[in-house]
Amino acid sequence: MAKYECTLQGDYDQALNYFHNGILSGSTSASFEEESYFQTFGVRVTVRVYERYSMTGGNRLSMTLTLVGDGEKLYLSGITAGGSQGVWLKVNTWGEEAFLDKLRELAQRW
Repeated sequence: MAKYECTLQGDYDQALNYFHNGILSGSTSASFEEESYFQTFGVRVTVRVYERYSMTGGNRLSMTLTLVGDGEKLYLSGITAGGSQGVWLKVNTWGEEAFLDKLRELAQRW
């Protein structure tokens, strides 16, 4: 499992679309699986799950993206899972890191 978190500034809807499109275009096997959305007292929260195939792991792995917005203040969290091999120990987590690297790159360009 790998995790990336950061704070950003900007429009919530634009950021959500930017990250969504960037993740899907970052890998030919990437897919959008499901989402949850909540808003209260002006704070917006979207949780989205993406999957992609990992060539190095030979399996699919997921990334959960959480975007929280309070006006122009944004909080982004990405957590990957499922890309390792091994029954008792996590072996070969390169696929998880590579998937998360795409989110990291997008956030740095934002």
